[in-house]
Amino acid sequence: MSLVKDSCLCLRKTEYSETSQILTLLSRNHGLLRVIAKGAHRTTKAGASKFGGGIDLLDLADAVFTDHPDRDLSTLTEWSLKDGHLELRKNLRGLYLAQYAAELVSLLIEEHDPHPDLFDHLQNCLQALSTPALEQSFLAFEIELLRETGYLPDLRECTSCGTRSLTNTSRISFSPDRGGVLCNNCEPRFPQRLTLDARLLGIMQLFLTNGTTRLPILTRHQTDPINKLLAEYIEHTLGRRLRLPKYVIAANR
Repeated sequence: MSLVKDSCLCLRKTEYSETSQILTLLSRNHGLLRVIAKGAHRTTKAGASKFGGGIDLLDLADAVFTDHPDRDLSTLTEWSLKDGHLELRKNLRGLYLAQYAAELVSLLIEEHDPHPDLFDHLQNCLQALSTPALEQSFLAFEIELLRETGYLPDLRECTSCGTRSLTNTSRISFSPDRGGVLCNNCEPRFPQRLTLDARLLGIMQLFLTNGTTRLPILTRHQTDPINKLLAEYIEHTLGRRLRLPKYVIAANR
């Protein structure tokens, strides 16, 4: 049995039995994987457990697991917790954003496809979500995730005609079908379009330029409409509903 060791973040967990769990992990060097943690809740007579009594969402650990990319389910053999993100768990808004980030990663990344830089960005984002910088930190990670996975919509020019004259109006149209913004001349041809304040488009373009450096301070009044547009775009692209947006985005935005 081939065993490997890697840093992992727990993105999803399912209680498989009274003692075991099935987990979706993002590993730094082996990508997304599904594992079974047999006996995760089982303890010895001395009260010890090789998995610390169970693995929780968003935990960061050094993990040892079987390396079988051709199988749907690997076996987790060791889990040495490095960061349980305790401060994050005290912040409900930050916790919802963290769980939403985990949902997006688990859907947009292919299994066994390593993205070490994205792993680092996610870990940095989880740290920031327990601070006042949570809104801009999540948005920066979301845009970076879409870019890294090839799902980033075209935000710099009209996705229909290619013009860059997009800022001469207060609102911008966005086409989920075309995967990008539309100019005033092209938008009538796309009845299923979404709308966004042009100033918020400017914020997204700024994030594309700056990445995770020199982030502007943002509030939910700014990030909720952006997150709503991107959630609808991702749902349209994947052809499935997301679970977390209803907890992340205010209903009237």
